[in-house]
Amino acid sequence: MSLISQRELEKLTNDLSLQFFDKPFVDVVTFNHRLRTTGGRYIPAKRIIELNPKYYNELGYEEFVGIIKHELVHYHLHIEGKGYQHRDPEFKELLKKTNSPRHCNPLPSMEYDFKYHYYCKECNHVYKRRKRLDVKKYRCGRCKGMLALDMSNQK
Repeated sequence: MSLISQRELEKLTNDLSLQFFDKPFVDVVTFNHRLRTTGGRYIPAKRIIELNPKYYNELGYEEFVGIIKHELVHYHLHIEGKGYQHRDPEFKELLKKTNSPRHCNPLPSMEYDFKYHYYCKECNHVYKRRKRLDVKKYRCGRCKGMLALDMSNQK
């Protein structure tokens, strides 16, 4: 899948803004090739939406539209002076109203980047991590059971 042009990106963002928020998008939207683990971000100080082109290439148009809608929720709430952060009730409400995703799916290219696998000794839930963690300090988020390093999955 080839990347869309800057002009197409601006048109798509404005069209989604008009369709779901009934307001035009008048600021800057751009691709940021340095983003690694997030689909996009909104920078309030500059009123810029930056999008990760890998999500368009690897997960397709529909996932990319969801990311743009999510960032537009941040944008429009910020412009209106309302709570635009993930924890704010206005943000959660507008996400539901516009059917925007709360988080984006992980990139397929990043899926096998987990070096450590931990499991809960009680409920056997598996945790995949890039960095090592202290099993004496952390517990299972589901049942509060003890965690153990799964030695069979080590790279």
